[in-house]
Amino acid sequence: MKFEHFGINVPDAAAMAAWYVEHLHMQIVRAVQGVPHTHFLADATGRVVMEIYTNPSAPIPDYANQDPLCLHVAFAVEDAAAERDALIASGATLVSNQTLDDGSLLVMLRDPWGIALQLCQRAAPMLQL
Repeated sequence: MKFEHFGINVPDAAAMAAWYVEHLHMQIVRAVQGVPHTHFLADATGRVVMEIYTNPSAPIPDYANQDPLCLHVAFAVEDAAAERDALIASGATLVSNQTLDDGSLLVMLRDPWGIALQLCQRAAPMLQL
């Protein structure tokens, strides 16, 4: 088996997809116009795909009030502070900054829809890309 994608029900999939493309450097690899406004977004490597949709037949979780440890979308970055500042300027909100014992920096933010985003500036990369 190979991982294909993970999906989440969000309040405004079309607007969120546009924001993720502009500010998180993701690309739309497939989209459905009209309800449920499904968008498949790939990261810069094209290996990881997330599906976002606004499907009225299922509840949309209260992401803004969930602990980020329940759900977060993590991105490997080279300069977490610079990415944090750019995302905050684009509508994200800061939750926390954490420096690990190995020198890794983890920044937790929320996107404009309340979904937790984590920026991971690892001292030693988790994956070799």
